[in-house]
Amino acid sequence: MSRDLLPARSKVNRQEVDTIRQSIRFRLSLLFFITIVIPIVGIVVKLPSYYLDLIKEQESSLLEGTLTALTFDIQTYLDDLERMTVTPYLNNEVMLALKLKSTSQWKLLTPYEQYEAEEVLNKTLPSYLKNMRKDILGTILLPMDGSVYITPPLSFSDQAVKGFPFKEQDWYIKAVKADGNVAFTGVHKQDYLNNADSEVFSVTRLIKDPDSGRPLGIIMADADTVLLDQMMKGIRLSKGAKVVILDDNQQLIYSNQPISGDMQRQIASGSRTVMDVRDSYTVVRETISRSNWVIAILSPEAFIQAHLKRVYWIGTAFAASGLLIALILYFTVSHWIVTPFKQMIQVMKRVQRGDMNTLYRVKGNDEISQLGSNLNTMIYKLDELIDREYKAVLGKRNAEYRALQSQIQPHFLYNTLNGFIGLNRTGQSMQLERAILSLSGMLRYTLEHNDWAQLQEEIDFINKYCGLQLVRFAEKIQVHISCDPDALSLLIPKLLLQPIIENAIIHGIEPCDHSCELRMDIQMQSVPGEKEDILAIHISDNGVGFESSKVQEGLGIRNVRERLQLSFEGASMSIHSTKDQGTSVQILIPLKDVRRG
Repeated sequence: MSRDLLPARSKVNRQEVDTIRQSIRFRLSLLFFITIVIPIVGIVVKLPSYYLDLIKEQESSLLEGTLTALTFDIQTYLDDLERMTVTPYLNNEVMLALKLKSTSQWKLLTPYEQYEAEEVLNKTLPSYLKNMRKDILGTILLPMDGSVYITPPLSFSDQAVKGFPFKEQDWYIKAVKADGNVAFTGVHKQDYLNNADSEVFSVTRLIKDPDSGRPLGIIMADADTVLLDQMMKGIRLSKGAKVVILDDNQQLIYSNQPISGDMQRQIASGSRTVMDVRDSYTVVRETISRSNWVIAILSPEAFIQAHLKRVYWIGTAFAASGLLIALILYFTVSHWIVTPFKQMIQVMKRVQRGDMNTLYRVKGNDEISQLGSNLNTMIYKLDELIDREYKAVLGKRNAEYRALQSQIQPHFLYNTLNGFIGLNRTGQSMQLERAILSLSGMLRYTLEHNDWAQLQEEIDFINKYCGLQLVRFAEKIQVHISCDPDALSLLIPKLLLQPIIENAIIHGIEPCDHSCELRMDIQMQSVPGEKEDILAIHISDNGVGFESSKVQEGLGIRNVRERLQLSFEGASMSIHSTKDQGTSVQILIPLKDVRRG
């Protein structure tokens, strides 16, 4: 790294400057094309489409509001018809008459009693069903004995067609299946009445005995389809728009304009766009919840397209003006900005490559020149900062590393020395000699100034450590250590694994009242889905264990975790423990981060 603070300014080669200028001008041209021309062309192309979508959205919102109001009006009207079908339940005399006519008791009544029941159904019930709305064409009551009672408006006969097969009609069957609930029927003719050929839509209900649930009869209220025309007159629609109502069987109930069978099938299928021979329509629909009728408003695309012609002219004029202004700005700015900025770019690239002897040649006193001066100052201070910070960080890292390593000292010297005394008193001189040699080897290994050690050396150290622990615990502990032969030469921080082994013996095995097993397995493994293999170190014991949520991590384990993170960026350590079952520690180190000794 250079230590020159203000190096002399070198002369820039003219050919190099011209090449750079052409390159920058080409890039600026490309940038101009990408940022100005393409967006303008895109606006010209997309603006009509955007405006079309906007018109469609507004039209759809307006139609949805209209459709909601229309649906509410029809729903209200159907509710009125539905209320007429529950009228028999409101009069006890009517219900009693229907009960008598639906059983064999009718034949046991006296003629007078039969007359009174007939009067109730012929006069009392019609007085309840009387309705002043001209669009309600009357009601028909069909007791289960086959008799017919009609409540018509003034313009129709009150006589049913003789022998008409009521029980075979779709609306009759539908009411029976509804089992007391209301059933809505689409458009049909009043072919069951004399001199009445109007098309109506109806509401039917099966009248049942509230006590026994036995069917007593069918009641149906008819409404004139002219009512729908009257509702449509209060709706403002775009020119050519159509309103279509389909029943629950997708049959046409109403249309304000003629529609083809193909259009009806498209509407019934739920399509949002309907096509006919001359035009296409956008469909907004809603379903009446009580009757499952579908109300659809068809808005013609031709009405929307008519609004787009002026948008094309506006978009073209806007694009031409914007392109002209952009060209003027391009040629003005490129001459003023390109040259100084391309020089700054070259200076920054040389600095990025580590050449701290380069400076920008300042000319003038404008904002760009001030930026160039600041760039020179930045390069000078960056050079100083890199030098100072590099040394400081390196010193701090080494200090932290040494401090963490120095905290990891054997905690078992006292117990080991007591064990030596015991061996001496019992006359086990050979075992005492081996123990002393193991302790001296451990102390020599600990006092060495190497920061890294091969896995083979760490395993030897741990074997000696565990051998000394066996002097104390005898048959209470069994140690098993296995290692992949290819991993023995890998380098890891010295004394990285010993604190985990020590922790397992002191906190896991020593408090235990039975013989325990301590295992350490070291393998090089591949991870599914990952390109790089890992070094996996697994240390486990079957000691007393602990509850992870209630025990805080000790100093030794924290130091191991910190050293591991300082040494290997991608390494991880996890601890799993179960009370009375044991503890396992797993260390995973990417092999790409590990060196060999």
